Amino acid sequence: MKIAVQDAPFDLGAEADAFARGHRDMGAIVTFTGVVRGDGGLATMEIEHYPGMTEKAITAIAEEARDRWSLGDVLVIHRHGRLAPGDLIMMVATAAPHRKDAFEAAEFLMDYLKSRAPFWKKELGPDGASWVAAKDEDEDALRRW
Repeated sequence: MKIAVQDAPFDLGAEADAFARGHRDMGAIVTFTGVVRGDGGLATMEIEHYPGMTEKAITAIAEEARDRWSLGDVLVIHRHGRLAPGDLIMMVATAAPHRKDAFEAAEFLMDYLKSRAPFWKKELGPDGASWVAAKDEDEDALRRW
């Protein structure tokens, strides 16, 4: 299992390839990558976190996903710092013997990262800066698990 919270960009292709190559005994590899949207005139997004606490929280939920869906492995990369529209913000990859487990676990992890992971996001745009508030649909998505 690899959990990385970093300010540096990551190479999506290299990460996905390395993850897949390391799991030739698995029948399914699922990856998801989040990208900073530029809608509403967003100029940049600043993501803050508490080092140590964030990694610990993500590791705990990744371990839960691994056990719940019998995963062979989990990869989570999440960036922090200043990001611009089009930048890769996060990546989730799951490896499982069967696709259903790999897809469901990846979706569970994405829902968790969107609504519960200890990150604070501030958007900067034409009207100034504002903190991103939790959305009801994100909470609803997480409740289904």
